[in-house]
Amino acid sequence: MKYLAIVSVCLLLFSCNSKQSADLIIHNGVVYTVDSAFTTAQAIAVKDGKIIAVGKNEEILNTYSAKDVTDAKGNAVYPGFIDAHAHFVGYGNSLFAVDLFGCTSNDELISRVQQFAAAHPDEQWILGRGWDQNKFPGKVYPDNEKLSQLFPDKPVLLQRVDGHAAIANAKALALAGVTPGQQLVGGEVETKSGRLTGILIDNAVDLVGNIIPSPSKADYEKRLLAAQKNCFAQGLTTITDCGLSYKDVELIDTLQKEGKLNMRLYIMLSDDKNNYDHFLQKGPYKTDRLYVHGIKVYADGALGSRGACLLQPYSDKPGWRGFLLSSKEHFDSLAKVLVQTDFQMCTHAIGDSANREMLTIYNKYLQGKNDKRWRIEHAQIVNPADFQLFGKASVVPSVQPTHATSDMYWAGDRLGAERLKGGYAYKQLLQENGWLPLGTDFPVEDISPFKTFLAAVFRKDAKGFPDGGFQMENALSREETIRGMTIWAAKADFLEKEIGSIEKGKKADFIILDKDLMKVGEKDVLNTKVIATYSGGVKVH
Repeated sequence: MKYLAIVSVCLLLFSCNSKQSADLIIHNGVVYTVDSAFTTAQAIAVKDGKIIAVGKNEEILNTYSAKDVTDAKGNAVYPGFIDAHAHFVGYGNSLFAVDLFGCTSNDELISRVQQFAAAHPDEQWILGRGWDQNKFPGKVYPDNEKLSQLFPDKPVLLQRVDGHAAIANAKALALAGVTPGQQLVGGEVETKSGRLTGILIDNAVDLVGNIIPSPSKADYEKRLLAAQKNCFAQGLTTITDCGLSYKDVELIDTLQKEGKLNMRLYIMLSDDKNNYDHFLQKGPYKTDRLYVHGIKVYADGALGSRGACLLQPYSDKPGWRGFLLSSKEHFDSLAKVLVQTDFQMCTHAIGDSANREMLTIYNKYLQGKNDKRWRIEHAQIVNPADFQLFGKASVVPSVQPTHATSDMYWAGDRLGAERLKGGYAYKQLLQENGWLPLGTDFPVEDISPFKTFLAAVFRKDAKGFPDGGFQMENALSREETIRGMTIWAAKADFLEKEIGSIEKGKKADFIILDKDLMKVGEKDVLNTKVIATYSGGVKVH
């Protein structure tokens, strides 16, 4: 008996010692791998920040041992969400500015600015974002008269929700040297009866924006860490930041190397000579958490501020078609340069005219099917004749489903019923290449990927409007939406071999949810909570 006991202990020790070492095991979950077959598993083993095995509970538990063994308790496990189009730095800045989202009148806007100014008396500038005149009585732009009276000695700049328009007080306009009737390419300085109203459209916003002092390194760090915390809480593990400077890249790289910023970021540089001077000759820059590989270009403005460039006049502003933000020659010459590099050209295009112009230029230089993955950001309004230009040259439409459910209240007024049919056409765009990256454009829209899911699948907003969904012929399936928020978003960033699915060899970025998006009812989508977020195998939320 004593001999048998010794043998049993030896066998037990041998069994334990024979297991392969891991750092983390997640088991008893419904693991959506989002691999090519969209298979499910039960458990994951992680070592050195990467997934080393995916399989059934007994397979993983019998093969691997780890100090951290977590029971998912039957909950859904998904790859970490990837936002394919957002403004991470801009979002961080917005967290420390006047919150104007949801304002329903100019009086409310003024009140919020006054409250912010009282709470932050030492701020040199009063900055804010989020107003939308479409929510104001009469849908008219605000006027700066009251802001100028209240803050005669302190400059104020308040950006519209989409960033394509702003209102500035007299002090800010004076500091920037803005004058009544001032003309510029791709922008408008609104003047009424010889007086500056403070409204600046598209490129005119930069007249004031460019003179705002840059934040200190300490402020920059504080803002980005606040943004990161909120992103991890939403299950976001990678963000595509659209339109930064080389100085932003340097600061982000430093914060990541110091171990302070853990968010993975794919960076598009803004269309600026200084950025080209720093990067074009050297080529893309890549580390474990940072990839600088895209060039963000603006073809036109936004539909909400009537800056989107249309083929035919706006239905609610006869004779006005919007405008391109640069000359056609600029876009053509830039494409000619970039096609000879490894950089990805990513162009903001909202209106059907802007989309046609950019798709025509892309097709000219890409010359058929390719793997350059040049992108059209938003691709909101597309003429029926132009959809085929995406597939013809493998152009990637990068879309944000909540734009549809935000704009649906007034987009028909801008476009008319017939033209609206080519708007927010995600299913039709998906069919061009067979894949479609999804994002939010935060802080333009809410940061929530669950609102993305609701808008893509059910084509409804957070209020449950409209009954039956908005233009449901362009709704995406649940699987398509999950792919768009994970592996297809990774592919749009050339990162599909590293992230975007739960597969052996990939970085261990995954999340545990308290509800299963593949099964949850429509009314409970926005009640879904992130139980845990893992980045590189480390629990960050």
